[in-house]
Amino acid sequence: MPSTRNKVPWSVFLAEDNPEDEALTVRCLRQLSPSCRVRVARDGEEALGFLKETATPTPDLVLLDLKLPKLNGIEVLGLMRGIRTLMGLPVVILSSSDEPSDVTACYEAGANAFVCKPVNFDDYQEAVSVLGRFWLEFNRRPA
Repeated sequence: MPSTRNKVPWSVFLAEDNPEDEALTVRCLRQLSPSCRVRVARDGEEALGFLKETATPTPDLVLLDLKLPKLNGIEVLGLMRGIRTLMGLPVVILSSSDEPSDVTACYEAGANAFVCKPVNFDDYQEAVSVLGRFWLEFNRRPA
């Protein structure tokens, strides 16, 4: 549940090209906080365009799939970190990859966390719940 310190609904931006993973992630976030606002992009170009859009409020958290079409997650993250308004935005990479080189590349590009997507529903739900609580409640950016 959202912290009583800040009653503004959480805003999460999800970049995910797999419809099943998208639906599962949105469902998990809404279980964590029913008022959570979730915006979704299905490829890297769409994700970067949304995040760069000045008329759109900056989300509290970005969940970024590593293997996106058009621009992959590392490319999106690297470009984000070069934009002043997006530099401090928390970004968690959600990926089915557990390759050490992928994990290293994500952190080198500026990821705040890397979570390997569990294949088991309960494990996935728990992972999204834990990262949601950490980044959206306990580690919330100042207004």
